[in-house]
Amino acid sequence: MARWDAGAPERLRTAALDLFAEHGYDAVTVTQIAERAGLTRRTFHRYFSDKREILFAGSERLPPAVAEAVLTAARGLPPLQAALSALREVGAEVSETVTDSGQRRALIESSSELAERERSKLAEVTTALQSALEQRGAAPAEAHFAARVASLVSEEAFGRWTRGEDPFYKCFDGAEAALHAVLTTANN
Repeated sequence: MARWDAGAPERLRTAALDLFAEHGYDAVTVTQIAERAGLTRRTFHRYFSDKREILFAGSERLPPAVAEAVLTAARGLPPLQAALSALREVGAEVSETVTDSGQRRALIESSSELAERERSKLAEVTTALQSALEQRGAAPAEAHFAARVASLVSEEAFGRWTRGEDPFYKCFDGAEAALHAVLTTANN
């Protein structure tokens, strides 16, 4: 077997998801994942630091992508709209490449360790949003609040999307409409 197998990350990911589905996340070891993929534990660690990273690989690219989308959003947009626009754009891109979102969501919800990692990932995105909004000229308090609200809308959209309700952009539009409905009701 070649030292650097180009297909190894996907084989490891497939093996892990299969094993997680069969035995639960907590009961599966890195050695079992590597063996199922026909690779060694050492090969596993060339691609992933631990078994959590099977589910979160690539997530480190989200905060910079979201920040860039905020910074390139139309100039006249108020902070909340710039943040929502950025999250809709990046979320749509992510949704085009993810094929097992429902299975991933179920695994994360089944493990407190994974749920905590997911919350950390979402916090990093929110921080990136806030920083980018401040770079656009928003006051820190306004940027903080807009980033948090936009993150909640995005989280709701991803939840709807992973349940298979609609394509991501429709789920995002529905979550944003729900926010506006709540705000409209609160003003009456």
